[in-house]
Amino acid sequence: MTEGLSVGSALSRLPELVNADADLVRRGRYVSTTFLIGADDTSWLVGVDEGRIRVAEGPFVMPRWRFALRASASTWERFWQPDPGPGWHDVMALVKFRRLVAEGDLHPFMANLLWFKDVLAAPRALHAVAAGAAR
Repeated sequence: MTEGLSVGSALSRLPELVNADADLVRRGRYVSTTFLIGADDTSWLVGVDEGRIRVAEGPFVMPRWRFALRASASTWERFWQPDPGPGWHDVMALVKFRRLVAEGDLHPFMANLLWFKDVLAAPRALHAVAAGAAR
């Protein structure tokens, strides 16, 4: 990822990226759930309420979530590159190549797969922001 942009900082900016995108919020208007994103030993709970999200960083004591997406921090960082390349460009490709583990009740994830893919890819926009700030 861009220098200085960790998984934690990308996920902390995820609500502003998603909630500011009116089209993405509209497309997710029927999605309300909580899911977990894991990177190495750190976890984040992502709450979704009618397409708007909030993120809380762990550690958690007995967190409640419908499904979890777990990968290494380096996997998430490579996935969030502006042009990640084949096998790194899509969460389902990460699952296929066993770089990401999806567990739990996957029904809400699969029923709204395109929306979740766009939400999870939203931190790629941070590269454009960082490039503009560097100029």
